[in-house]
Amino acid sequence: MKIMMNLVFLLLTIGVYVGSKKLYKRYPYPYMLPLLISTIAMIIILLVFQIPYETYALGGKWLEMLLGPAVVALAYPLYRQLPMLKNNFIPIITSVSIGAIIGIASGLLLSKWMGLEKELIYSLVPKSVTTPVAMDIATTIGGIPPLSAVLVMVAGIGGVVTAPYLFKWCKIVHEIGKGIGTGSAAHAIGTAKALENSEKEGASSSVAMTLSAIIVSFIGPFIVFLFY
Repeated sequence: MKIMMNLVFLLLTIGVYVGSKKLYKRYPYPYMLPLLISTIAMIIILLVFQIPYETYALGGKWLEMLLGPAVVALAYPLYRQLPMLKNNFIPIITSVSIGAIIGIASGLLLSKWMGLEKELIYSLVPKSVTTPVAMDIATTIGGIPPLSAVLVMVAGIGGVVTAPYLFKWCKIVHEIGKGIGTGSAAHAIGTAKALENSEKEGASSSVAMTLSAIIVSFIGPFIVFLFY
């Protein structure tokens, strides 16, 4: 019975995502991204049929286990674009470092302005890095790991939805610049979208995502200790 339930929720999730992708192909607007639409659709389904998240997670965890291999697979376009990355190493490392600092600072300032409790503030610090790293950082500095995971998803989806408008407004057209911005702010979700645009943009985003995770791991706890 348990295996059958796992399979039902697994197939349901895949089916909703496939349907969202078809919808996106027909209406290719940023706010119609498959990840955003499928997430909203799954939330509605769970609420309407009063399905506890713990029950749904029985099948969802099978997909979650594929997150690691999917991130590792990003190394392939990275390898193919290695010469480009070497030629632009200084601009990449500089911009990612600035992006990481701004990502942490914006979360801290916003949460302080809103008067949030320290646990919530610490959970916001790693919002712009990929989920496993964010949860580890949250644990280290005294945040709430599950909350950090949710905030990471919100940051990723929000970044991908708003990125096209921001790039247009700021007149950013260079593939490397767009990739670095997306990877720094929207981590793996942004990198997946960047790969849809071009391999060069995806490779830049992958590098930015990786470097951002490393930088935030080091400076995140230091900034928290310094100001709190």
